[in-house]
Amino acid sequence: MSKESVAQTVAERLRVDEKTAGLIIEKAIAGGETDDASLGAWLEQRFLPNIVSIDKDGYARMCIDALKILDTTAATDFGGSRQRDLGQLWADMTRGYVGELAFQHFLAAYGIDAELGHEAGALEDYLPGDIRTVRKRGETARPPKKQIGLKTTKWNGIWFDIPGDQFNHSDAHVLMKIGGGRDHLFSFFKDIGVFSDMILPLGKRIGLLSDVEVGAILGKIPDWKPISAYVAGFVLRDAPYADLPYAGTKGRKHFTIAGWNGKMSAGDLARIKEREGITGEAKFLGIGSFSHENGHLFNTGNLKWTPKDWQGLIDSL
Repeated sequence: MSKESVAQTVAERLRVDEKTAGLIIEKAIAGGETDDASLGAWLEQRFLPNIVSIDKDGYARMCIDALKILDTTAATDFGGSRQRDLGQLWADMTRGYVGELAFQHFLAAYGIDAELGHEAGALEDYLPGDIRTVRKRGETARPPKKQIGLKTTKWNGIWFDIPGDQFNHSDAHVLMKIGGGRDHLFSFFKDIGVFSDMILPLGKRIGLLSDVEVGAILGKIPDWKPISAYVAGFVLRDAPYADLPYAGTKGRKHFTIAGWNGKMSAGDLARIKEREGITGEAKFLGIGSFSHENGHLFNTGNLKWTPKDWQGLIDSL
């Protein structure tokens, strides 16, 4: 299949514009999931079978779940010092919860009823043990035999970054990519009338907005639509990982790291620089560097994703 036909299929299936479809394909290639010659196989065998859609009711439940514990949640970005205000924090938590709900739906397709663990506590961008209970056919609900941690990123994510000692807290680690962009919460507010019934009429009453301006503002906010999620794959804590597990390309001065599959430690970039004999810097594709030097890192092309891989993980739960 040509890149254009793959992009058209992605756009139609996910109900996104061509620009977003192109971004999804571009990042799949950058992450090492596929290449130009194998796009058709990637689409049919990996991408489409692992797509889940979240409807408005599901989004609303995740939005409310996040709101219920917002006051107990740390406002600092994990691994950094930037303080998020409550609006940004709510949007970030909702996105993460939507990713968890999508994985819950994904497990249901394999015959697993899972309960999510949404209760008060410090929010990290990556949380271990996000599945509270599982129930297979013929069983009663019980704690899973294996702990699964989930991380949610946007369509442009190509790295599965597990900082610090988080990798050792779960048996398996799943990466979700979800749509919705930066406007998912505002689009939802628009859909349920927060702007048209409350905020904008207030602007008219106090003389700040005309009917034309109200219409223009509403037109700038995207309409809400079901959110698509891509179950990009998983890694196992107890799998064997090599030392300094990188891949990339050497330029005249710098080295671009396009792949990583395992532990990342302080000093690794200096070791790569020495090994590759470069005078410049060793940098990660698309991001340059991470906010920490210790943890585990994987590009999406190194994740497990086949039906056989998933069945093996699910059988172990």
